[in-house]
Amino acid sequence: MSSDPDKLMTKADKLTKLSLTRWSADWKTATVLYEQAANGFRVSKTYEKAKVAFEKASKGQEMLSSPWDAAKHMESAAALAKELGNWSEVADFYRRASELYIECGRSQPASDALAKGARALEDAVPDAAVQLYTDACNILEEDDRDQMAFDLYRAGASVYIKLEKYSDAAALLLRLGLAADKCNATNSQFKAYLSAIIVYLYAHDLQQAEKCYNDCSQIDAFLGSDQGRCASKFLSAYAEGDVEEIKHVAQSSTIKNLENVISEHVV
Repeated sequence: MSSDPDKLMTKADKLTKLSLTRWSADWKTATVLYEQAANGFRVSKTYEKAKVAFEKASKGQEMLSSPWDAAKHMESAAALAKELGNWSEVADFYRRASELYIECGRSQPASDALAKGARALEDAVPDAAVQLYTDACNILEEDDRDQMAFDLYRAGASVYIKLEKYSDAAALLLRLGLAADKCNATNSQFKAYLSAIIVYLYAHDLQQAEKCYNDCSQIDAFLGSDQGRCASKFLSAYAEGDVEEIKHVAQSSTIKNLENVISEHVV
């Protein structure tokens, strides 16, 4: 059999097309050929053709009722789309891979696929990236795997901050707080609450920051925590316009122990 990937593609395409002499498609044989062609194109760095071959291999695995393998091939196509800078395809392919993993009943790889897409798109299409991060979190939440979503919430909030969408960033941090609460991860919960309050202050929205603080303070333990006390000091300093106190609180270990999303972008 020829190892020329172009010839392999041609042969595979013929096996999947119906004609007067071919009444049914031979997806089993064709899929193997598409996979061989995809790997051959990728090795030779012929990325556009490799991408198409992986798409067709994915379709073949779907036709063979193997969504797991179909998802793997779709992820390969997405990675190649990233190499080519085809950002809309990156998002579409990773979403499709995620859907195929869901068909397998596998929430973690489904979420991971969206997260890979989000990371690939952060710089080029940040709005699309943050939606992928949010959807990745949703998948894990629906499967009661909230703790696995913590880093995704932080990553999404970081993108929102870069976009200067501070209310959206704070909302995502508060969702992280709720997820942490469900997991009894108190430290992560209170750090998320403090982070949300700081984001509002950074956006010069003292009223929303105070409302956020009051909502979080419904949890008694937050008031007595390092994060709760730090939030209170920050709010007082902002309300009084005390720049030196703001700087002082910003240098505290409680702030420095927050995620990079806050310590690098905001404080």
